[in-house]
Amino acid sequence: MMGVCCDLQVDVNGQEIFFVDKRILSSFSGRLSKLFGNLTGTTRNLKVIFHDLPGGAEGFELIARFCYNNGRTEINPSNISLLHCAAYFMEMTKDISGTHNLIEQTEKSLQGMGYWTWSELLVALKQCQDLVPAANSSGITEKCLDSLVARLALPSDASPSTSSPDSSGFRFSCDTRSTESVKHSYFRTNWWFEDLVVFNLDIIENVTKAMVSQKFDHVMISRFLFYFQKSRFVGASSDEKRKITETVVNLLFLLDGSSVSCKNLFGILRVASSLNVSKCCKNKLESMIGSQLDQATLDNLLFPSPHGMDYLYDVNLVLRFLKSFLLGGGCQVSSTRSRKVASLMDLYIAEVAPDSCLKPSKFVALVMALPDPARDSYDGIYRAMDMYLEVHAGLSEEEKMKVCCALNYEKLSIEACKHVAQNPKFPSRTAVQALISQQSKLKSLLQDTNHLKSFDDSPCSYIEKGSKGKKEEEGEQIVLYAKKLDLSMENEKLRANLQGMQWRVMELEKVCRKMQTQMTKIMKSRPSGPSNSRSLPKLCS
Repeated sequence: MMGVCCDLQVDVNGQEIFFVDKRILSSFSGRLSKLFGNLTGTTRNLKVIFHDLPGGAEGFELIARFCYNNGRTEINPSNISLLHCAAYFMEMTKDISGTHNLIEQTEKSLQGMGYWTWSELLVALKQCQDLVPAANSSGITEKCLDSLVARLALPSDASPSTSSPDSSGFRFSCDTRSTESVKHSYFRTNWWFEDLVVFNLDIIENVTKAMVSQKFDHVMISRFLFYFQKSRFVGASSDEKRKITETVVNLLFLLDGSSVSCKNLFGILRVASSLNVSKCCKNKLESMIGSQLDQATLDNLLFPSPHGMDYLYDVNLVLRFLKSFLLGGGCQVSSTRSRKVASLMDLYIAEVAPDSCLKPSKFVALVMALPDPARDSYDGIYRAMDMYLEVHAGLSEEEKMKVCCALNYEKLSIEACKHVAQNPKFPSRTAVQALISQQSKLKSLLQDTNHLKSFDDSPCSYIEKGSKGKKEEEGEQIVLYAKKLDLSMENEKLRANLQGMQWRVMELEKVCRKMQTQMTKIMKSRPSGPSNSRSLPKLCS
C-alpha cells in the first residue's frame, strides 16, 4: 500500500486487507505498539485481524493516512466522529506520539462544535449512530447530543449560521422537502421534527430525556414523539413498530399528563393492541389515558373485546381506565372532572347494556366504579339498567337484585321513581324502595315550597295544621304499608297496591297547590302602610 516497507497485513472486520508499515503505524498506535513491543529481530509476514474496528475499512484507511502523513490530517464535522472513535480503538494517545496524537486533535476540534452549522451537527450525530457502541464509550455521542439540544433551545430567530436547518445544504436522503419549504418551516417551533426522525431509537430516547431534563416545553416534546411514531411507521415491520411504540410510550410517560393529547394516546393504544407490546408499556399507556379520562369521548372507549371473549366491548379496559383516574386523584382534585367522567360512563354503560353476553357482575362493576358523589342524578343509570334487564330477562330474582342494588334511589327524579315503581322488569323490592324515595322527595318539595312564616292565628293556620297532619299521616301509612307488604306476592297484586299509594301522592300534590293559592289571595288582600306593622303570615309547612 503506502510506503516502502509493507511488513504488516491488517484484516479489518473481514472487509478488506491492508498492507502497511508496522513501524510507522506502531509509532502512533498504542494498540499496535503493545502488540509488537515484545518482538525481537526482523519479523516479516505479520498479520493482525481486527473484528470490531469502528468504521471498518474506511476508518482504518483514515488512520493509516494520518500515520503516513506524520500525524496530520484534515478534521471536519463529516469525519470527526469516525476519526475520534477509530483513534480510541487504536489507542492513539499522547503517551505514544506526543502532541501529534489523533485523540487530542479530534477533542480539540470538538470544542468548536458550537460554531458548526445545524446540518454539520446532524452529520456528526448520524456518524455516531452508525458507530455504536464505540461512539458512546468515547464520549462523542454525548457531546453531539448536548450541542444539538442546546441548539434546539435557541430562540427561533437565532443566527442561521449556527442553527439554520439548511445552512450547509445538507439533507438526508429520506428528506424530500424543497429548499424553500425548509426556509419557511425553520421559523416554526417544529422545524426540527423532520430532521430528527431519521435517527434510531437510542438517539431519540437520549435527545428526549435531555430535553426533559432541561425543561423544554412538554407539549412540543409530545408532539414530536407522536410525529416520530407516525413517520417511522411508514414501511416498518411489525417488530419495528412494536419497538417504536414501546419507546414512544416510555418517553411520553416522562411528561406532564396535561401535555399529552388524549386523542393521540387512544390512537397509540389501538395500534399497540395489535402489536403485542410489553405489559409494562400497556400499563403506562392505560395509566396516562386514565389520568385524563375526562377528556375522552364515547367513541374513544368503544374498544372491541379481546380475542376469544364473547362480550362486545372491552369492559375490563374501561374499568382499568377508571381505576387509574381514581388513583390519580381525579375525583378528589376536581368535582367538575369527576362529573365529566360520570357523564361519560353513563353513556358507555347505556352503550354496553344491550350486550346479551355482558355478565351482571361486569355491569354492576361499571356502575359502581365511580364514588356516589360523582353523580348528581342516577336517571341515566336507571335507563341503562332498564335496557340491561330487558335483554337479560332470564336472570334470577337474586341476580336482578344485585344489579338493582347499584341504583341510588335518592338520586332518581320523581318521574324516574314513578317509572321504577311500575316497571315489571324490576324486582318487587325495588318498587317499594322507589315509592318510599318518591314520597320522601315530595315531602321535601312541600317543605321547600312553604317556607314563609305566618301568625299563629292566621286564616291559614287551620289549613296548615290540618294538611300537615294529613301529610304526615299519609307518609306514615305508606311506610307502614311497605313494611308489612308481603314481598312474595304476585307482581300484579303488588302493582295494584302501589298504584293506590301513588294516588295518595297525587292527592298530596293537590293539597300543596291549594295551600299556595290561598296564601296568594291572603297576601294580596292584606293592606300595607305605616298603620299595619304586623309581619306577613307564614305559609303552611
